[in-house]
Amino acid sequence: MSVDTQDMEIIHRVLRRESRLLVELVAAVAPGDTARARVIADHFRIYRLGLRNHHEGEDELLWPPLLARVDLGADTVLRMEAQHERVAATLTRLDAAVPAWEATAGADERDTLVAALTEHRAVLLEHLDDEEATLLPLAAEHLTEQEWASLGDHLVSNTPKPALLTLFGAVLEDANPAERALVLGALPAPVRVVWHVIGRPRYARHVRRVRRVGRVRRVRRVRG
Repeated sequence: MSVDTQDMEIIHRVLRRESRLLVELVAAVAPGDTARARVIADHFRIYRLGLRNHHEGEDELLWPPLLARVDLGADTVLRMEAQHERVAATLTRLDAAVPAWEATAGADERDTLVAALTEHRAVLLEHLDDEEATLLPLAAEHLTEQEWASLGDHLVSNTPKPALLTLFGAVLEDANPAERALVLGALPAPVRVVWHVIGRPRYARHVRRVRRVGRVRRVRRVRG
């Protein structure tokens, strides 16, 4: 039987949503509003951490076994590696643009950051679309369940618990009932309790603080 890679598509949905929202949120900050800029910059850092750990997990745990087992598909894997490098280059630019804007919330710094975020999103979407169309079928065919599960283990072990709860909430936010069952079912029972008691309300507060507009509708979608 092939490996079920649906959880990767759920994570990609989060990356698409949050990369879009970051552009919109930064663009909406009034010049000089450093308090608001700090909130959005902190949210970017959580997004940045999640994306970094996601891609590092693939670099360390996904590409090597696939390259060892595929033949004609090797070009696909090498293309994914090159795309990761292009995404990383956009993040390097953001690592400079975010603090510069956060410090003063200046209009010029904001516009520079919006442009950098827009470029990052374009490069990221190209990668996500290509990965889903060409790489995930290879992973489903050539990886074991244990190897696939190691990607999630890598993310969990390399993410501080408060940030992990926020990232988990982001994953569940737009998940349908079947997807929520898939994600929650992979967790040990004690971890599910932590999510319901601590994680879910924590994420709801985070969404209210970061997004402001439309917060009630969005928070109510965080179920699980």
